[in-house]
Amino acid sequence: MKFQERLKELRVSKGVSQKELGKLIGATYSAISYWETGVNEPKLSYIIALCKYFEVSADYLLGLSD
Repeated sequence: MKFQERLKELRVSKGVSQKELGKLIGATYSAISYWETGVNEPKLSYIIALCKYFEVSADYLLGLSD
């Protein structure tokens, strides 16, 4: 599974909107949308914030492990 798919799956399973997630990690909702559609990739600080919020490892979030 690719990063963008995993991000969307985690976000939906937590029941948060792109806008809410953006506020929680300090990003814009459009950034979240771009990440989920594969237009852009997040910088490391956002990957760390996403891992902390979803309580997953970076390997999992990036699709390197199950």
